Amino acid sequence: MTKIDLQKEAAKAMEKAYSPYSRFKVGAAILTEAGNIYAGCNVENISFGLTICAERNAIVQAVAAEGPGMKLKEVVVTNHNEAGISGACSPCGACRQFMIEFSNKDTKVTYPGENGDIVTTADNLLPDSFRF
Repeated sequence: MTKIDLQKEAAKAMEKAYSPYSRFKVGAAILTEAGNIYAGCNVENISFGLTICAERNAIVQAVAAEGPGMKLKEVVVTNHNEAGISGACSPCGACRQFMIEFSNKDTKVTYPGENGDIVTTADNLLPDSFRF
């Protein structure tokens, strides 16, 4: 599986986003250690606290399919506004903690930065994270 495959899946999921309030669509695709790809999009709610991000949406689908032992190998995130322009946007804190829950030390995370994609690890995104 290549980064390009994950980017394509994230972009397909992004087009299905429900974002009438922010008009900012986000898609995520994940590759699990088992070799499966799952994708998700952001789903907003008028009560903003109930909104779910694309990253968590994809991870929940992976857990539902593979079970509680699912581990992330790679996460790719993409986005665009209503004009179709992608912007710098790192995963939110809730998504970072969610990724940590299912990641290994070397789980790769790619997301749009100001000058192109940023590639890092889940551990670098959330240093000193809460783990059991």
